[in-house]
Amino acid sequence: MIAGLDGLRFSHWQVELRPDDVLVLSFDRAGESVNTFAQDVLLELDGLLERLALDPPKGLVLRSAKDKGFIAGADIREFAEFDRKGTIGDSIRRGQQVFQRLADLPCPTVAAIHGFCMGGGTEISLACGYRVASSDPSTRIGLPEVKLGIYPGWGGSVRLPRLIGAPAAMDVMLTGRNLSAKSALAMGVVDKVVAPAVLVDEAARLALDGRTRPFKQRFLAWATNTWPVRQLLAPMLVKQVARKARKEHYPAPYALIETWRRSGGGIQALLKAEQKSVVKLAGTPTARNLTRVFFLMERLKGLGGKDPHGIGHVHVVGAGVMGGDIAAWSAYKGFEVTLQDREQRFIDGALARAQELFAKKVKDEAKRPEVAARLKSDLSGEGAAAADLVIEAIIERADAKRELYAGLEPRMKPDALLTTNTSSIPLDELRDHIARPAQFAGLHYFNPVALMPLVEIVRHDAMSAQTEQRLAAFCKALDKLPVPVRGTPGFLVNRLLFPYMLEAATAYAEGIPAPVIDKVAVKYGMPMGPIELIDTVGLDVAYGVGQELAPFLGLSIPPALANPPEQCKRGKKDGQGLYAWETTEKGAKPKKPEVSKDYKVPEDLEDRLVLPLLNEAVAALHDGVVADADLLDAGVIFGTGYAPFRGGPIQTIREAGADVLLARLQALQARYGERFAPRPGWDNPALRKDAAAAGLSA
Repeated sequence: MIAGLDGLRFSHWQVELRPDDVLVLSFDRAGESVNTFAQDVLLELDGLLERLALDPPKGLVLRSAKDKGFIAGADIREFAEFDRKGTIGDSIRRGQQVFQRLADLPCPTVAAIHGFCMGGGTEISLACGYRVASSDPSTRIGLPEVKLGIYPGWGGSVRLPRLIGAPAAMDVMLTGRNLSAKSALAMGVVDKVVAPAVLVDEAARLALDGRTRPFKQRFLAWATNTWPVRQLLAPMLVKQVARKARKEHYPAPYALIETWRRSGGGIQALLKAEQKSVVKLAGTPTARNLTRVFFLMERLKGLGGKDPHGIGHVHVVGAGVMGGDIAAWSAYKGFEVTLQDREQRFIDGALARAQELFAKKVKDEAKRPEVAARLKSDLSGEGAAAADLVIEAIIERADAKRELYAGLEPRMKPDALLTTNTSSIPLDELRDHIARPAQFAGLHYFNPVALMPLVEIVRHDAMSAQTEQRLAAFCKALDKLPVPVRGTPGFLVNRLLFPYMLEAATAYAEGIPAPVIDKVAVKYGMPMGPIELIDTVGLDVAYGVGQELAPFLGLSIPPALANPPEQCKRGKKDGQGLYAWETTEKGAKPKKPEVSKDYKVPEDLEDRLVLPLLNEAVAALHDGVVADADLLDAGVIFGTGYAPFRGGPIQTIREAGADVLLARLQALQARYGERFAPRPGWDNPALRKDAAAAGLSA
């Protein structure tokens, strides 16, 4: 054994000296199923590297001893705690110092990467002299810190541009996307891709034999980081970022570009500039709220539990846009699926759309027929008798759904689950004649199914806990995020969206141009404007939801949504709605009319759009639609795309101040009428600014 390591025991690291004198350093964080960097892990590694620097081996291979991947990055729980204590600067400095100690070792170092390698995991691999990745499909390499409102702060933003050139490095860091082993090799992030079985051996061989990087890679890495080129490239990168993210909402990408543009000198100067910038970002509301969103997502993932769902065969009734896409996604995720409708032409259309999904998602053409074969046309509905889960996705009429259930349920297996994809009908209206109400629930997906991560599991009083658990586990298998909600009209997401969309339609009816309404909403942080959203959802769907929700919420419906839409004018799906739509290579886009430069946007338009949503969020929390404020925020963020940097509707109220927003709501009430009257629940302690930190729920 290397001198200085004899007899030492480590909590998180294992050392093994191979016969070729290459030391294998294996990361195995104690008490955790996944490797993440906590401060005690870094301190132990620092001491270990200090000893190795005094008596180095011929080479060092860094690997994971976990079955689940290489390293997931920093421990986000600890990171959030450091933010509360104001010690993030110390945490970042320590990580930089330890990784630089690894980079300075007087022997060749190689990272052997198998499985996920994210954030700090990628940064420590960049501190090694070489990287070898396994060819396993699970191997993914990325720097996703921008999704937490910061950017790589343990040397990653310094080392990656110097390794693969600034344009490619910025693309990886600014998007937060992850790379397959093959893509990482082509880009120069890794030096070799090998079979998992020989990963450590090949890494040891690379440590002993070395490798000279191609001249083109080395030249680009140098040339694109020179001072003149940085000054030319930076403005171009800023323009690219500005197309997708506003600086006031998401400052991290802009800070990364600016720090890279102006920073020069040796490695220590560059690391110091990185640290200063990342520490500043970590204290912004955006970073704190995006970290909050990360924890909300983890909570929803956890609802799936570890128990099996017992679902192998899914039968979907209704091959429209929602039903067909639910069926296709289920087949893509490995389930046997039968798809039923009253006419074959509807099923054929859904199967054609499914083929487009499979072509996009299944990169290996040889595997597509196997995926496609899992989705079967079933005009007569014979699959219902064999299914473990039946999903109804027919017209939004309670009588039609009840009639379907009456014929469907007697044919189902005794332990099969019956679910409805209704977007707004209370489940109490649907369960009256069901023989096994304990196995009946709502399973409400969002459009487009392939993109929207949320599924509402809709409860009713007679539903069993086992049904909810099985459905949550099923959502987990689909890579969807489940949120349990009460089966009251609109459930959670549509209940909150409806007043927002209704007010947008009211403003539109008053003559405020649709593009102006949409622009104000997008500026606030919505993924698309409410007029475009109405067209995307469909005027027919919006009308149906309105008939259910308007009486429940005591709201009147403006002309645009008061009547069923004209034939072939339902919105995006028909090419004509409130906007005209044109087909492009990237899909249908609305043709938004030009607005006069002299048009003065009403000063209160943002409040008119947003405050009804926040008002209804308060009421939904008061009514117990979800168990607590965190679940409400999670549901609305993942179900609507509500400005993630704001942390959710309840977090928005906490940060702005409930009293401040209540006063603005009352001002709108005085000006426009009772639709802005404050809903019950504004005195809820969960709305206080300190509620999240104190762990209060509604």
